[in-house]
Amino acid sequence: MRFCFLVEEQYRNDGMPLDVVRQLKAWGHRVDVLRPGGSLLDLGELVRGGDHDAWVLKTVSGGPGLGLLEAAATVGLTTINDARAIRGVRDKAQAAVLAEIAGLPVPATWAAARPEDLARIPADRYPLVVKPADGSSGRAVHRVDRPEELAALGALGERTEGEGLLLAQPYVPNAGVDLKVYCAAGELFGTERTSPLAGDGAPVRERPVALGAEVAAIATAVGEVYGLDLYGVDILLGPDGPVVVDVNDFPSFRQVPDAVARVSRAILRLARNGSSWPSPLPAGVRIPEQVAAV
Repeated sequence: MRFCFLVEEQYRNDGMPLDVVRQLKAWGHRVDVLRPGGSLLDLGELVRGGDHDAWVLKTVSGGPGLGLLEAAATVGLTTINDARAIRGVRDKAQAAVLAEIAGLPVPATWAAARPEDLARIPADRYPLVVKPADGSSGRAVHRVDRPEELAALGALGERTEGEGLLLAQPYVPNAGVDLKVYCAAGELFGTERTSPLAGDGAPVRERPVALGAEVAAIATAVGEVYGLDLYGVDILLGPDGPVVVDVNDFPSFRQVPDAVARVSRAILRLARNGSSWPSPLPAGVRIPEQVAAV
């Protein structure tokens, strides 16, 4: 098979996905690697060629690669993840709406263009977690304990004002660890890591853990809701049960056993058999009750 990997500059020396590229080549497949942010691309030639079995994207939020992946999907080429699914989680405001419609266990979410507008959130909902709607990799995520602390987020507001949204959610009390669930075409793998919002200054460490039935059901439902095949889910074990706090496409797969081979096999299966799209779920359609009730 022949693949086109779109790799943003941030990941041009990264083991994931470049180790996957090497693995696919070792198995006899042809892989072309394009750098949307670091090379000159003939866009017409890319889509006229049409001889790739699938396009694969590893990019940061807001990077140029997603637009190219969407162009490939528009002309009927297979994309991994499906380009429409990626857009649904890259925009955190859209992701929050889809989660609410589907009944996923997620925190309440408010959106505003300026930090000062978030001051209207009731004081009894603090502490808050505030982040940009187009954020990724934990970038610009802040814990705000009191309304008066919102003023310190002015620089973040200046960056987004007129261009995007800030999101605020109540902080989910937890034991200071996050669960990260990785999914590769239906296979689930769990890890536990110290939370970057724990506030104790401890370095973030990650280790494999077994997944309970509730968490596994929620992680599977996330893929169904967003139409993703390669994804990660951040889950907190709060006082009322598991809560989904973030979803990202094509994560690092850190601590997953034989991650490169597993992801490579998943990409081959998806290229041959297609992705989980269509999604998002239509309005009024909800995920199974046993998940929604968690």
